[in-house]
Amino acid sequence: MTASPALADLSRLYQTEFVRSARAVGVLWAVCTLCFAIIQVVILVQPSWIGTTDTRHLGVGPAPPSGTLGLFEVCLESDWPVPDCRGGLSSLSPLPSFQSVAVLVGVSLWAVWTSVLCLCLFRFCSAATVYKICAWLQLTAGFCLALACLLFPDSWESPEMRTLCGDSVGSFSSGNCSVHWAYILAILGVLDAAILATLAFVLANRQDALLPPDSKEVTTGLLMSA
Repeated sequence: MTASPALADLSRLYQTEFVRSARAVGVLWAVCTLCFAIIQVVILVQPSWIGTTDTRHLGVGPAPPSGTLGLFEVCLESDWPVPDCRGGLSSLSPLPSFQSVAVLVGVSLWAVWTSVLCLCLFRFCSAATVYKICAWLQLTAGFCLALACLLFPDSWESPEMRTLCGDSVGSFSSGNCSVHWAYILAILGVLDAAILATLAFVLANRQDALLPPDSKEVTTGLLMSA
């Protein structure tokens, strides 16, 4: 049965408005995905997961060490402007106590950067398929990052932590230290991954659900085509 001209015009207008709104939201989602990937790199390499608190030394003995600690290196403050750091990402060897945490963050980093590379597939595959692939990758990244955030406090009972934070340190007890911005950023990254994955699933479902029945076509190149 042939549709009336008025219905056909309404269908084309509806599809045009849908494509415009979906493209705008999709571009925003892609930009946020790229920002999340950059944040993941910062989380992995920064030695600021935990650090000493600013307390005055009132005793007569030597002052306790002051500095910060990450997954790959420990940085102690010294008389020089630059802190004295041991370890580093260049050796690709995390601190022994945080190896499992570093592996989980690394897997999360791989997943989110793979989702960034999958944006190129908009040229060759349907938008719904690409969105779903990226959504599952972002869920994987968020899950691994959440596990890393849970395992990190459980690994505090280590020689590096005792040297920096005192003998009172233990699992889920930071002693004379407190969590720093890199660990907080990792926790926020879990929330970010969940939001991005949810948005990707919504965008994937909208590709078919919101198009009129007589004009449903596979929409390719939603983000990249003009």
